Amino acid sequence: MSRLAYLILKPASEQRETEQELMEIRAMLEPEFNLSVYFTTPEVSAGQLAHQAVESGAEVVIAAGGDGTVSAAAEALIGTEIPFGVIPRGTANAFATYLGISKDLKAACQIILASHTRLVDTALCNGKPMVLLAGIGFEAKTVKQADSEAKNRFGALAYILAGAKQFWQGMKPFETRVETESQTAAIQQATAVTVANSAPPASVLAHGTTGVYADDGLLDITIISPQSRLEGAIALYHLIKSGFNNNAVDLDNVHHLRARHIKITTTPPQPVVLDGNLMGTTPIEIECIPSSLNVFIPRNEEN
Repeated sequence: MSRLAYLILKPASEQRETEQELMEIRAMLEPEFNLSVYFTTPEVSAGQLAHQAVESGAEVVIAAGGDGTVSAAAEALIGTEIPFGVIPRGTANAFATYLGISKDLKAACQIILASHTRLVDTALCNGKPMVLLAGIGFEAKTVKQADSEAKNRFGALAYILAGAKQFWQGMKPFETRVETESQTAAIQQATAVTVANSAPPASVLAHGTTGVYADDGLLDITIISPQSRLEGAIALYHLIKSGFNNNAVDLDNVHHLRARHIKITTTPPQPVVLDGNLMGTTPIEIECIPSSLNVFIPRNEEN
């Protein structure tokens, strides 16, 4: 008997593209699943649809969209053990990249059909679900500058262009205080604070530590505090290297720590981006929820 699966899909900007993608997904998944399809709208979020799916007895929930859609849908599945499928279709697909899920639609569907799952950590940031990371300062301002028109035109390149512009204009420092269950760090001239649950190498500002793992029960905090553009460029270079070799950055202006529970305050308040979406300003409080999301992943992927 086919398993009851709910597909939550964020429509593409072009209706024809959405129809074509849905037709391909149905062709791949419907022989295996009894598939019900629901579209997100400005009024109905992926999180609301995922909660409806759980209440309706879904045996599998699948999210097709970017990091924001995936993160919102994941909230309803935290602690349920219901298998969660990810079909990356958005501008940013960092969570899928981290898990080794291809952006190719058919390849992503094949991963779901193979039914190999892995329990990963999630987190709550001011009560909102987090599967990737929260960025304070530089990253949040970069996301704010990469408006929807630029993302539709340039895709992920829009973030790179916005980041380059932000870097060239100068990274405005702020005071920050990071409190964990075991220590407190106070930095006077921070320009970016990143708290990561999971992060691929391209999430550069998350990689001050010795690797970011989504199944260690901990959050990874990286704080950068360069005093000039040159120091900032050097820090970014070492963070990029760290993302690929999992060696901690050894610089005076890159600070890193690990914890399960974190509270961050800043002076003045700073914008916060959560899993790719702006969510307001500091202060924030984040708690890791270990082994709480059951995700379909490729069989050879064990980050």
